[in-house]
Amino acid sequence: MSKCYHCGDNCNITAIVFDDKNFCCNGCKTVYEIFQSNDLTYYYDLQSGAGTTPLAIEGKYDFLTSNTIAQRLIEFDDGTIQIVNLFIPGIHCSSCIWVLENLKKLHPGITNSQVDFPKKTVRVTFKAELVTLKELVILLAKIGYEPYISLDDYDKEKSKTDRSILYKLGVAGFAFGNIMFLSFPEYFEVGEFWLDQYKGLFRWLMFAFSLPVVFYAGSDYLISAYKGLRSGLLNIDVPIALGILVLFTRSSFEIFFDLGSGFFDSLTGLIFFLLVGRFFQQKTYSFLSFERDYKSYFPIAVTRLSKKKKEETVQVYDIKRGDRLLIRNKELIPVDGILISGKAQIDYSFVTGESEPVQKISGDKVFAGGRQCYGAIEIETLKSVSQSYLTQLWGNSVFQKDKTTAFQTLTDSLGKRFTIAVLAIAIIAASFWMYQDSSKVLNVFTAVLIIACPCAIALAAPFTLGNMLRIFGRKKFYLKDSSVIEQLAQIDTAIFDKTGTITTTQSSSISYEGMELSVEEESLLKNTLRASNHPLSRSLYALLKEHDIETLDEYREYTGKGVQGVKDKSDVKVGSADFVGHQQQSDYNSTSVHVSANDAYKGCFVFNNNYREGVSEVFKEMGRYMDLAVISGDNSGEKTRLEKLLPKLTPLYFNQKPTDKLEFISELQANDKKVLMVGDGLNDAGALAQSNVGLAISENINVFSPACDGILDSTKFKYLNNYILASKKAMKIIKLCFVLSLMYNVVGLYFAVTGQLEPVIAAILMPLSSISIVAFATLATNVIGKKLK
Repeated sequence: MSKCYHCGDNCNITAIVFDDKNFCCNGCKTVYEIFQSNDLTYYYDLQSGAGTTPLAIEGKYDFLTSNTIAQRLIEFDDGTIQIVNLFIPGIHCSSCIWVLENLKKLHPGITNSQVDFPKKTVRVTFKAELVTLKELVILLAKIGYEPYISLDDYDKEKSKTDRSILYKLGVAGFAFGNIMFLSFPEYFEVGEFWLDQYKGLFRWLMFAFSLPVVFYAGSDYLISAYKGLRSGLLNIDVPIALGILVLFTRSSFEIFFDLGSGFFDSLTGLIFFLLVGRFFQQKTYSFLSFERDYKSYFPIAVTRLSKKKKEETVQVYDIKRGDRLLIRNKELIPVDGILISGKAQIDYSFVTGESEPVQKISGDKVFAGGRQCYGAIEIETLKSVSQSYLTQLWGNSVFQKDKTTAFQTLTDSLGKRFTIAVLAIAIIAASFWMYQDSSKVLNVFTAVLIIACPCAIALAAPFTLGNMLRIFGRKKFYLKDSSVIEQLAQIDTAIFDKTGTITTTQSSSISYEGMELSVEEESLLKNTLRASNHPLSRSLYALLKEHDIETLDEYREYTGKGVQGVKDKSDVKVGSADFVGHQQQSDYNSTSVHVSANDAYKGCFVFNNNYREGVSEVFKEMGRYMDLAVISGDNSGEKTRLEKLLPKLTPLYFNQKPTDKLEFISELQANDKKVLMVGDGLNDAGALAQSNVGLAISENINVFSPACDGILDSTKFKYLNNYILASKKAMKIIKLCFVLSLMYNVVGLYFAVTGQLEPVIAAILMPLSSISIVAFATLATNVIGKKLK
């Protein structure tokens, strides 16, 4: 079987030969001709089969001719030059980058194009008078890199990247390095003449360097502590802010009155390491979106038909009840409506998780969120976009709540106790020295607050959890933020959706039940299926043995029933039991396709869900320490199979609506359960949002997934239990870091309480505790990471 020279797909039918090369379709052949005529054939030297098969795009992007819509998508427009940033899901290798950054060779109106590979976007600069936005998008689609443009792109405001953490980190690092350099003579009491002469200048320089660090780089901690106190909360930022202010005040006092060099090195080092931890914690997978809603999936515009059957492109928000819409092949249905005409085969996997298309006939109701899979259809609108079933499903209040506000991290829970303990020790020590030696009271009080500043405690969680985020990401387990790891470690109940979650949407197991087909009958069946575009037909076609390609004498397709092929007075029918003339005796809960040859019933092909590799092991391992259940919107046809596959007594719930799933999890949480929800489709979105941790299983992490706390690549499903256990181990590492930090504080507090705190001791203990905590957390998490698959 020959391979397509452009996309690498198999040329299943007759290959198209051009320039001594095989192509699977005219689209791939056309792309090759474009590259060849523009001297871009080096594309194929970078990586064979890098492109994708171009899709039919006629009329698909007519909405881009609307100036209102185009201007919402264009980032920059001065009347001559325009800049647009487009999401290209097909970007996956070096050759993709190369061809997209050479777009100017394909059209004189394009002046520059730059690819952001992690985000899979291309930023194109073009001349408005030479090429329109629509022409640019069609050009990309024709060469196999069709942009993905959704309603979310139209609605969202252009946001700028927040780089404040980088600026603050730069300021703190610069000041810390210079202050450490200026402090060395003080540490070792160097008596060189010129150093003594300029000691005062060095100290004032250290003071000057500390100002932007405290009041700019460290401002977040001061503001957080103030807001916490104003709300009556003692979070971990309170003792940190207290330590920063005391360090700065005491150090400034010593500089002003020429009493010493202060602790500016420890102060700036503390803020620098805290900012490094915060930066590390925020360094997650920003190119993945965890807050998507239906707008990320919906088209910007759709084709509306007038009473005279004239087509016009309208924005989806302008669709009204009674409008007649044209939905082309592979387009999404944006509203609830009634099918008027056309062969409807609708894929509702986005809404229900079901991978098999649903056939509809004229007069049937269709719902928003389905994708038409076969030809064009016409529907009459019953509801506007804002009133459709899909929009109402997403309008549940559960999507507006912020889980993080209701969750207290381990670090913050310690903050209150730590702050009270430190203040108590400082007051008791100061009271003691008030009677023993009043000259040491202020020194002891401030020394306790300085040395007990919980910088090591504050660093333990960011570095441990930040490194775990990075490790999980390498394993294709992407979490929204570090707090998800903490919540994942507390889970005691896990709820799984069935279709698309523990089953794979990419393949089904097919078994044949009935009389054996002769070679001639199987050949006729194969050639009949070859002419059909129905997904079940394509699956069967790929399953059957190779046969010579023959031209049928007659071929008919009966919408919603099946197909029939005739060759040399022999005929075969494939489809429903009624269509082939069979009175179905058994109850086939699974999808089945029946076959008859020359009006004699032969048997049926039964399509069963394929369960993901390792499902039994995952349930068995997780069942040892938490409660498990499967909740599905499907019927109970797979119940027997699931009972054999999963551990005994695993609860199975079928025919559950999206609201039923959400309420089920709410009831569990009302009984103090920490719930993990694992799903994949929009029908799971409410449950994912309601749960303590919502994980979306994705066949492709770069395409749509519902709002969630984490995205798990489907190939890694079998390791889910390992990731949960790794989260628990990460929390143990944080607790060990707290113990190690406590040991440093005990040693430091001894010197502080006894009035023996010297600058050199503070300078050594504070950075040493921070560096050792960071090193321990990083090494320990790396050890965990090496054991993960």
